Amino acid sequence: MKRITASFVLTILLALSSASAQKLSHSGTNGDAPASAPVKLTLPNKENSVRFVVIGDTGTGTEQQHELAQVMLSYRQAFPFEFVLMMGDNMYGSEKTVDYKTKFENVYKPLLDQKVKFYAALGNHDDSNQRFYGFFNMEGQEYYRFSKGNVSFYSLNSNYMDKKQIDWLNEKLAADTSDWKIAYFHHPPYSSGAAHGSDTKLREVVEPMFVKYGVNVVFTGHEHFYERIKPQHGIYYFISGSGGKLRKGDVKEGSPLTDKAFDRDMSFMLIEVAGDQLYFQVISRTGETVDSGVIARAKKK
Repeated sequence: MKRITASFVLTILLALSSASAQKLSHSGTNGDAPASAPVKLTLPNKENSVRFVVIGDTGTGTEQQHELAQVMLSYRQAFPFEFVLMMGDNMYGSEKTVDYKTKFENVYKPLLDQKVKFYAALGNHDDSNQRFYGFFNMEGQEYYRFSKGNVSFYSLNSNYMDKKQIDWLNEKLAADTSDWKIAYFHHPPYSSGAAHGSDTKLREVVEPMFVKYGVNVVFTGHEHFYERIKPQHGIYYFISGSGGKLRKGDVKEGSPLTDKAFDRDMSFMLIEVAGDQLYFQVISRTGETVDSGVIARAKKK
């Protein structure tokens, strides 16, 4: 009797697994089903390191965004990141209460339940009132600073880089003694995207401050792909803008700016800062590692 029961249960489980697989085969981006790739962590996962995720342009609530969030959750089992940096365009279209639930809370509920914090920047599709939304941890400010361990984070509003924000940034950076200074915002100062490309006006404003005060790394979104820019004036620039939308094939081939790019699927970044090293790993919706590496902190002269 036990053998018959076990066999029956196994048959049911196999049937459910097959049905689930068939459902997934119709849900992926451009019809491609997400593969159940195993977690393969390239980061050292050192004790007392600062661990976080970078993701941008998420605000869709689509099934593909849910799938990418599930991959994030899977990697958190191996790499217990504490928080997520959001590169803007946190909400596309309507921003009613129900939209915050369907485009954000429902998508990342398992991470929110595990007390993972999300720190948002504003994108060009975002209403400024998002700064009052508790889960975005902006504390009513369109731009703000916070620190974790030996790292300072500057969330900027690249929609309106006015004198007030510039003066604030100058003052905060000048007084900052952190080992690592990381800035993140929506519009990329450097980009190989065909749809948008580099925001040169923004670059003229912020880059001199970044160079002067020793900003190490800059994360942005806006372009719906991943790109690692060749170091510019000693600063490492990344674009991570495919957390909810994808602009497939948009990276210009042979761009002199590109060190590595991925525009075939949605993705997010895992980051670990340990001492004088920053490690990164970029993971797609199918669980594929599409880029990884390490940045050594330049010693101050």
